[in-house]
Amino acid sequence: MATNSTSTSTSTSTPGNVTLYKATVDDIPTIKAIIDAAYFKYIERIGKPPAPMSENWAEVIQTHDVLVLRDSERVVGSITFHVDEESDSLKIDNLVVDPTIQGRGYGGFLIEHAELEAQQRGLPSVTLFTNVKMFENIGFYAKLGFKEMDRKVEDGFERVYFYKKLS
Repeated sequence: MATNSTSTSTSTSTPGNVTLYKATVDDIPTIKAIIDAAYFKYIERIGKPPAPMSENWAEVIQTHDVLVLRDSERVVGSITFHVDEESDSLKIDNLVVDPTIQGRGYGGFLIEHAELEAQQRGLPSVTLFTNVKMFENIGFYAKLGFKEMDRKVEDGFERVYFYKKLS
């Protein structure tokens, strides 16, 4: 799938048609609102806002691939990634789905897109991390075939790093 233009994609795990498109600065308020809603519950667990809540999204949109997922009614999620030269992988920096509609396959759909993107770019794997206190995410990524490869403190956050080798 191209990330530079609007494309419509369907998935058996996602209800109906969805549109995945490259984010613009006009999408930043919506992305930020979904991030704030989805990550708010983790502030107490972590002791501070998770990193995506304080990210400079105007800068991120210029330096990373930021895609927005829309169903027939509204924006339902977003994924941010870049090619990580060090690990020779497509690194997912953020994956977020509106918390009011989680569990409907949108997160899996975004991961599937990242895997296809990695393959199209000739990359052998997808990598990502989550906070150790976001235990729901750890189980979600394991369920999707990601393997834990490291745990470390980075930028003041305890992170769990995952990889998935692509075939």
